[in-house]
Amino acid sequence: MLQLKDIKKSYTTGDFTQIALNGVNLNFRKHEFVAILGPSGSGKTTCLNVVGGLDKYDSGDLIINSKSTKNFKDGEWDAYRNNSVGFIFQSYNLIPHLSIVDNVEMGMTLSGVSMEEKHRKALEALDKVGLKEHVHKKPNQLSGGQMQRVAIARALANNPDIILADEPTGALDSVTSGQIMDLIKKIADDKLVIMVTHNPELAEKYADRIVKFKDGNVVDDSYPYRTVEEESEYQLKRTSMSFFTALKLSGKNISTKKGRTALTAFAASIGIIGIALILSLSTGFQIQIDKFQKDALAEFPIIISPTSQNMDMETLEKMRGEMKEAKEQEYTNAREVYLYDPEESTVTHTNNITKEYLDYIEKIDSSICTSIGYTRVVGMNLLSKIEDEIIPVSIAPATRDGSNGGGMQGLTSMSGTLLSSYPEVLDESQESYLEKNYDLLSGNYPKEDTDLVLVVNSSNQVDYTVFENLGIKTHVLEKMKFEDIVGMELKLVTNNDYYQETELGNFMPQTDYEEMYKSDDNLTLKIAGIIRLKEDVTIGILGTGIAYSDNLVQRIIEIEEESDIVLAQKEADYNVMTMEKLEESMKKNLLSYLGGDTIPYMIFLYPYDFETKDEVLAYLDAYNNGKSDEDTIVYQDLASTMTSMTGSIMNGITIVLIAFASISLVVSLIMVGIITYISVLERTKEIGVLRALGARKKDITRVFNAETFLIGAFSGLLGIGIAYLLTIPTNIILNNMTGLSGVAKLNPMHALVLVAISVVLTLIGGMIPAKMAAKKDPVEALRSE
Repeated sequence: MLQLKDIKKSYTTGDFTQIALNGVNLNFRKHEFVAILGPSGSGKTTCLNVVGGLDKYDSGDLIINSKSTKNFKDGEWDAYRNNSVGFIFQSYNLIPHLSIVDNVEMGMTLSGVSMEEKHRKALEALDKVGLKEHVHKKPNQLSGGQMQRVAIARALANNPDIILADEPTGALDSVTSGQIMDLIKKIADDKLVIMVTHNPELAEKYADRIVKFKDGNVVDDSYPYRTVEEESEYQLKRTSMSFFTALKLSGKNISTKKGRTALTAFAASIGIIGIALILSLSTGFQIQIDKFQKDALAEFPIIISPTSQNMDMETLEKMRGEMKEAKEQEYTNAREVYLYDPEESTVTHTNNITKEYLDYIEKIDSSICTSIGYTRVVGMNLLSKIEDEIIPVSIAPATRDGSNGGGMQGLTSMSGTLLSSYPEVLDESQESYLEKNYDLLSGNYPKEDTDLVLVVNSSNQVDYTVFENLGIKTHVLEKMKFEDIVGMELKLVTNNDYYQETELGNFMPQTDYEEMYKSDDNLTLKIAGIIRLKEDVTIGILGTGIAYSDNLVQRIIEIEEESDIVLAQKEADYNVMTMEKLEESMKKNLLSYLGGDTIPYMIFLYPYDFETKDEVLAYLDAYNNGKSDEDTIVYQDLASTMTSMTGSIMNGITIVLIAFASISLVVSLIMVGIITYISVLERTKEIGVLRALGARKKDITRVFNAETFLIGAFSGLLGIGIAYLLTIPTNIILNNMTGLSGVAKLNPMHALVLVAISVVLTLIGGMIPAKMAAKKDPVEALRSE
């Protein structure tokens, strides 16, 4: 069944070459006990290793059941050792962190035997060698003879054809040696047993055949075998080790070094702790920012103005780039002036707001948009009766308001002042804009279109010019009582009563205010209440002063669009009051002021809440589908712009902090590589044992990858656990310092990703040592101590 044909093997160290086997020819019977004798260095152990597939011969051929091994690949040699050979070593070579049952099962595990079957066979093998009562012990709990019995049981468990014993009694006393030899003799009844020994007495007593070696040659054979029987085709079952088995093997090894493993895992987890804390704080602060923005910007309208900039992040980056290019331009020494059109580099869009677009806007679903507000440049012909004197007055907002109590700077009318008109709700069952955002200090919220309100700041202040415009002599006043303000009436005079056509054909304001005041066509406006922005509302759109509804302005337009002055101005290409020539844009502005233009200057849409804003934007975007660039209406969603900018800042800070914390991850990676390399050195003999049992190189790599996987998973989970615990004092400190509660919140998804990163990094760190382990020569590995 086994033939050695002219086997040669030598070892080269530097310039010296040692010939171990010099053309060995031997045939072995299927069942016999062969003892190989010879002095040290004679080649007997090398011959045993070649037969066992641990060492590869240089030339010749090893034939197994008539199958040549000349062209065997590594995988076939691994399968041969697992299927056909069982090793019994002088130093037992048991894996110390496994139980004796696990040691015996290992060879069967590599050959894919089921869990139940391999356990049953392991117990049977241990019973055969008399260790049935010790199955739950580990090797270090056994005597030398018992450990050798375990080695014999391991050799027999997978039912190999060949048992190779290298000095099986070399470390045992004479009594135990006899017991072990009796066991081996019994095994030889139905297997080929080849034993290397220095003891000729044991060979004479137990062996059926004695082969003597000297200087790498066979010098004597007591019972040579000349005729070789033809055997059936030799089949090898490929070996493999599952990742679960590798995990189990490495887990038991790690469990024997709990202290070192814990320290390694903790050191490797420091980077994870840092990143987890940064992410938890970043997540928490982003939640706080989002909450603040939702509260603060919930009433922030979507704005449609005559010229608009789509202030998304892409546009902002483009603008920054243009500014940077302009700054980087070199100064020229040319004696020339270069002309250019600045509009070519302006990122603006002119909105052509039409009646069609206004109708589209007004059809928006009231469940997603509570109100629509308009800014119209419409003049109001107002008169007031002050101390029996009728005088023209104005309700324009103050032009120098330094403390508007939360008014939203930047949303301005054509004249540059803060907004004075407030929107009406689309659904009358809903709370009005004023009721939702402003506290009523005195009087009533507006009920009619003709009701006005006085807006004051958080200190109940209002610019004195507001009352001066109403005809009140403020130089003798420092304050006014609410009841003196609420109920104040103004008369809104129509254009036909306010303007009179002269003999020259132009229009001029009349001066008979008392007559105008008595006209039946007048509208009586009344200050119905005094309001102030609510404390929990961060931003309001109204400046301090008199505010009125959009409906009032639309009512004025309905009245004035057929007035004499408006009809005359529509036909004329000049100012019908001053008789000056007008450009088209100036004519449009004048018509708007006179109430003759129904197209608003600006439109404000107020989403129902922060979440439905996207639906409002989608509705606006739908209008632009299929439109040319000229007909497209661009809006400004300042809330989204601010949100994206703050989000980008937060992301930038987070990325920088994570980058610094990641340095510790690199250190951890290096440290895990060192620890894995130390583990490789410590487990060198185990590598040799596994290779002897048929483990492939990739199986050895898998064992150490499994070890780094466990360390990585443990360090990741440890880091997440510690980071989670650290969020408790972090939140307490932040709450005491800032008043913010529950800021540090570790996102479960972040935790999972960090554990995965920890595992990946430790696998990378252990990759090189794992490859080194796989490349170790099994013979050299078995010799290590």
